[in-house]
Amino acid sequence: MALIGVVLELALVVTTMLVTATLVIVGPRRLVAALREFRWRMEACALPLVALAVVLFVRWSTRDVFQRLERRVLGTNITPYLFDLERTVFGTNPVAVLQSFQAEPLTSFFVFSYIYGYAFLLLFPLIAYFALDEMNSLSTLVLAFTANYAIGLVCYVLFIAYGPRNLDPLLFDGLLYESFPQARLLTNQVNQSTNVFPSLHTSLSMTVFFVAWLTREKYPLWVPIAGFFAISVALSTMYLGIHWFSDVVAGTALALISVYIGHNYTVEEILASVRAFLVTPFETGGKLDR
Repeated sequence: MALIGVVLELALVVTTMLVTATLVIVGPRRLVAALREFRWRMEACALPLVALAVVLFVRWSTRDVFQRLERRVLGTNITPYLFDLERTVFGTNPVAVLQSFQAEPLTSFFVFSYIYGYAFLLLFPLIAYFALDEMNSLSTLVLAFTANYAIGLVCYVLFIAYGPRNLDPLLFDGLLYESFPQARLLTNQVNQSTNVFPSLHTSLSMTVFFVAWLTREKYPLWVPIAGFFAISVALSTMYLGIHWFSDVVAGTALALISVYIGHNYTVEEILASVRAFLVTPFETGGKLDR
């Protein structure tokens, strides 16, 4: 199946999930009202959306530059350390334990969670929060997504890490590509094999769940659904042999940090802090020179 076929199948499944969830959780009346008044909603969350677009563009446009940086200048291969750490702490590797329960229905469930559930989990809250009467929740989510990608990008430059299936195919099965080989067409477009620490699948999924919990009074039904998908996605990354347990823990920590940033700061405040951080040393240097 060519890439276009995989994308169309993904779009069909995820769109079906989004329509169903929107009708049940958001409701048609609230959605219609949001579409009628979309202009002020877009203006209210324009800055966080621009910030997210800039980070995603930087990540996409500088992919080759960052690859050279991580491999020739900054990157340290931490794969053996992750493997030894988990074997020391648990006695045996958690990924191997999880894969020991391998069964066809379980593999199908985790493949579905990793690909379709993950896409649904990231897209649905954008619709749901856009339909609210205020844009604070949407701004929090978008800013948290931005922090995830930005911090994750720095980690990928600093640390080279291969997943279990790439470290030792005899110890760990690459279940994703064995049971759903066309997934490689998608993952090759957005990722590379050395970028596993932390797990962005985990961090972004847990970010959605944490924000769902913060906004539980607005969409109480969304909280258990988001929690189910977020935990399923995190487990799927290990079961399918893509990430280590350490990647999942680091991804969850990254989600907590990102939600804290999104919940407590605005884009303007972050930019002001960055300017102050960059300008202060020069001012101090200038005083010392005088």
